[in-house]
Amino acid sequence: MRELRIVFMGTPDFAVATLDAILKANFNVVGVITAPDKPAGRGQKIQQSAVKKYALQKGLNILQPTNLKNEDFLKELEILKANLQIVVAFRMLPTIIWKMPEYGTFNLHASLLPNYRGAAPINWAIINGETKTGVSTFFIDEKIDTGNIILQEEISISEDETVGELHDKLMTIGSELVVKTLKLISENTIVTTKQPEIEEKLAPKIFTETCKINWNASVNSIYNLIRGLNPYPTAWTTLINNNEEIKVKLFDVKKEVIQHSFTNGFILTSKNELKIAAKDGFIIVKSLQLAGKKKMDIKSLLNGFTFIENSYML
Repeated sequence: MRELRIVFMGTPDFAVATLDAILKANFNVVGVITAPDKPAGRGQKIQQSAVKKYALQKGLNILQPTNLKNEDFLKELEILKANLQIVVAFRMLPTIIWKMPEYGTFNLHASLLPNYRGAAPINWAIINGETKTGVSTFFIDEKIDTGNIILQEEISISEDETVGELHDKLMTIGSELVVKTLKLISENTIVTTKQPEIEEKLAPKIFTETCKINWNASVNSIYNLIRGLNPYPTAWTTLINNNEEIKVKLFDVKKEVIQHSFTNGFILTSKNELKIAAKDGFIIVKSLQLAGKKKMDIKSLLNGFTFIENSYML
């Protein structure tokens, strides 16, 4: 049985679940590397990463390098004498770091590799209308998300699942997969598989323009985009109402596939319902957020907001 000395690297809540699972399984974490504190929010208050907050509670040794190639940081890392490194939702590592430990550096990725390599695998799986996804552990190599696979676990995606819901499922399953991976490494019984060479689907970083709704697209693709960005970073559109332009974020929606004669983006309202026309049906909005306002359910919005005749989403 190998005695593991682990350095854990991660930043968001998704990584916290894995770090927690590692500690609960009684593995020895000798250091945690996470993003530097930075200003965030309207008040620009200095915020700590979710991983740092958790690591402080557990009294773990924390490093927060701004430059992963900095000589002082590399010396601090070497002093920890880690023989294994684990990466969960962090950033690309220079070769000098991922090659440092004796037993290697492995990563948890929220997709069934080789599909959805990249920064936003959970979002893109839903945006593309996938019915299944999963998690993979793999040893890091020179490229992004291309190393030999250790373990994978598959789950289904329901038709109405949002990225927030799928994120939380994969967070739990992923943390369990990391613990299974650690047990194999500690027992020296690990067997890896080379990733197949296929024309894979990618998961690039999501930008504001990625989130803009195209009302000329099919109802299914619009519906998948909205739920693939709910609750974050959120699909958006522009409301044209009485010559006023208002940015609107859409959260919970349903779809209705039906032929109609309305212009794409046209808004239909009743006492309790707001529908937006698309190429082959309607998006039925359940909750949204107008610029400068709080998120609200559609009934609350319709009680206090007037849509003029011929208002539309652009």
